[in-house]
Amino acid sequence: MYTILDIETTGGKYNEEGITEIAIHKFDGHQVVDTFISLVNPEKDIQPFVVKLTGINNKMLRTAPKFHEVAKRIVEITEDTVIVAHNAQFDYRILRTEFKRLGYNFERKTLCTVDLSKTLLPDAESYSLGKLVRSLGIAVSDRHRANGDALATIKLFKLLLTKDTDKSIIKSVIRKETHGELSENQLDIIQELPSETGVYYMHNKDGDILFLGHTKNIKKRVNDHFIKRGDRARKLQKETKKVTFEKTGSELISLLKEHEELLKNKPRYNNKVKPKLYSHALYKGYTKEGYITLNASHINGNRENITTFNSIHGAKNFIYKINEEFCLCDKLNGLSEAKTNCSKFNEEKCKGACVQKETVEEYNKRVAQVIEKYSLANKSVIIVDKGREIGEYSAILIKEGTFIGLGYYDLNHQINNIAILESIITPMKSGKNAIHIIESYLRKKRVVKIIDLNT
Repeated sequence: MYTILDIETTGGKYNEEGITEIAIHKFDGHQVVDTFISLVNPEKDIQPFVVKLTGINNKMLRTAPKFHEVAKRIVEITEDTVIVAHNAQFDYRILRTEFKRLGYNFERKTLCTVDLSKTLLPDAESYSLGKLVRSLGIAVSDRHRANGDALATIKLFKLLLTKDTDKSIIKSVIRKETHGELSENQLDIIQELPSETGVYYMHNKDGDILFLGHTKNIKKRVNDHFIKRGDRARKLQKETKKVTFEKTGSELISLLKEHEELLKNKPRYNNKVKPKLYSHALYKGYTKEGYITLNASHINGNRENITTFNSIHGAKNFIYKINEEFCLCDKLNGLSEAKTNCSKFNEEKCKGACVQKETVEEYNKRVAQVIEKYSLANKSVIIVDKGREIGEYSAILIKEGTFIGLGYYDLNHQINNIAILESIITPMKSGKNAIHIIESYLRKKRVVKIIDLNT
């Protein structure tokens, strides 16, 4: 016996969402034998984007029953059944959290139609409910309302049952307690974790670090570890007795701390850290006329590079980007296979350096702007980013292209005085790998500001 359900929530911070609507259909494998559908008063405001998505607003829920008033009905209709949902991990977590607030331990086995679809419908372009059912010709109405989505999931589940001719797939994906349902100890651990950026540490009974990682949401990431499947994941789940964390505020700080601490601690369940995180680099050269060229190649001994990459593909994509951004020449930078000088060029993209139409000085000035923007080589700077709390900032110190360390400050004079700054900085030894991490991050994301110590 199955109960196929869908839940709509208020949105908001992880594990702080409230239920606004629930639809449950008891399904015997052939037909629906019982149904429960209700709006629910979450006793908190709905996020505006959720109102727009679902059409459910705060006014509609004022007279709706609160969760404790429908809890008994939910227990009764789901008893001795397997819960089926599209992204069952989400719906089951929401239900478990609501029941936990009432002091009740709600436990059911679950089936996820996303997981089933990936196995039984491997050629689907998308596994989101709306796109998947449309691709299968399944009619769906009241999308993003609990009952509309639940009815669509019933039709999808019927199709999946038909496709699973030997039933072995369905049996294998039923989530037993160690696969998807958190133990009381794991739920208690999750409850104490923040939904913030930082580094987390999973410990065994002796306090040894089994695994550490960086994340933008500590609570969600650890929860993912606890519900992940596979032999290695289950061993980590079984051995983890405690999780500690360090908030960093800045995602870049969390990346640097993760790398440094992996080298020091070598946790059993982390992958081995590579001696070099990068394999390719951008190098500067010159044509016989004096134009600067920027070319990507494999790391070349101790030759000084502009910036590093973990693949040739990433390096060449970067050259395409800077050529577009700074109107540089594809041929000079190794992206054009032409054997002779270009006879035609797009003046918006390339101003004619490859045919000496543009002066060496004009062209090289723009190349210098690229290097200034994207390379930390020989620079002395402070990278300022978010702190762990309001009014605090993080600081990453780089001297003459070498990563020195990182720290936090809340007063301007702490970074304006280099002696004070160095006293609050935690020294680190990640070297060139740290510079690679920082430059890679700055190519894609923004920080609060970068202070040049030479000006």
